[in-house]
Amino acid sequence: MEHVGFETRPDDIVLLAADGGGRGLLGDGETESPEPKSFDDLADRAADLDRVLAGLDVTGRLMRFREQVRGTIAFTTSFGLEDQVILHHICEAGLDIDLVTLDTGRLFPETYATWQRSEQRYGRRVRAIYPRHAAVETLIASQGINGFYASREARGACCHVRKLEPLARALAGAQGWITGLRADQSAYRRGIAFVAADPERGFLKLSPLADWTRAAVQDFAAAHEVPTNPLHQQGFVSIGCAPCTRAIRPDEPERAGRWWWEDDGRKECGLHSGPQVAVAR
Repeated sequence: MEHVGFETRPDDIVLLAADGGGRGLLGDGETESPEPKSFDDLADRAADLDRVLAGLDVTGRLMRFREQVRGTIAFTTSFGLEDQVILHHICEAGLDIDLVTLDTGRLFPETYATWQRSEQRYGRRVRAIYPRHAAVETLIASQGINGFYASREARGACCHVRKLEPLARALAGAQGWITGLRADQSAYRRGIAFVAADPERGFLKLSPLADWTRAAVQDFAAAHEVPTNPLHQQGFVSIGCAPCTRAIRPDEPERAGRWWWEDDGRKECGLHSGPQVAVAR
């Protein structure tokens, strides 16, 4: 059902400086939990919450995470299948979670169309974070318009300018982060927890679909008429920037279409380079 109008929130303002992090957890009841004093403390909290969330459905996981984290929680979406299912759960439950996307400037037209359809369906704006103009100009002057094909270092430089630095601004001031990671997306992501401690940013990271298969995500999206990127029907399973994404063969891993000219099986740009496992200490 289409919604009319859009919901705006005070925290839709982009903050330019990162908060110190590691704060903002609520304990049982309505009392505040002590602030984590170290990464070990944050990891303990992640492990405790991970055990609780394992027994809940996706809506329950999102709601409990929202209850336990004080302050802004950011959900970063690329409008891929998993992110669309999470977006559906957030909006249907009316959760106060910041919706953010990184517009690299090299996305597929179909991705922009999915973005528009999603806002129309759920009646909320998705805040866009863009690369810094000067950084993009310097990058292209140095390596050319498609210089990222030349080497892994060149591709990494492009990802840094178009994704990693904007992500830092997208998460600035946030006390929690929600992502669409699934354990069976790749060997590198196998074993991810529902909740992990992010040591670099000092907060908790939630992957509410960690135990879902791709088939389960597809079935949910179809059953609930979730807007999805039409490229999924053309063999594009994991969708990023247009020059760096191709369709995959039936026998290939999900992320084989990302940076396909590279040999590294990790197929990661650096957004999720930290620990993904909640470790009890």
